[in-house]
Amino acid sequence: MDPLLTFIVILIGFYGLATSTNIIKSVFCVTIIESGVILLFLNMGNLDGGRIPVDIIPDTLIADPLPQALMITTIVIGSTVTSLSLMLCIKVFHHFGSVEWVDVLGMERGR
Repeated sequence: MDPLLTFIVILIGFYGLATSTNIIKSVFCVTIIESGVILLFLNMGNLDGGRIPVDIIPDTLIADPLPQALMITTIVIGSTVTSLSLMLCIKVFHHFGSVEWVDVLGMERGR
C-alpha cells in the first residue's frame, strides 16, 4: 500500500475531527486517525519480497514481525479506548441531554 494513501486516511480523520460538532462523530474520527497510523506503521514495516517469519527458507528475506505485533496491541487498546469513549458519550447524553459539543460545553451557537 502506498504511504500517500495512509496519509490521506489520517488527513480525512483530522478533517472530520476539526469539523465535527458531534461527540460521537469525533470519537469515530479519532478511530479513523488511529487506523491510518496503524496502516502507516505496517506499511513501513513491510519488506518487498520478504516472507513471513514462520515460513523460514534458507537465504531468503524475512519480514520483521515486531511492527505487526505492536500494531495488534494497538488495535486491542484502541478498540478498548473507543468503547470507553462511547460509554462516556452515553453518560454525557444522560447528563446534558445532548451529544453536541456546543451544548455540552455551554457555548453559544455561532450560526
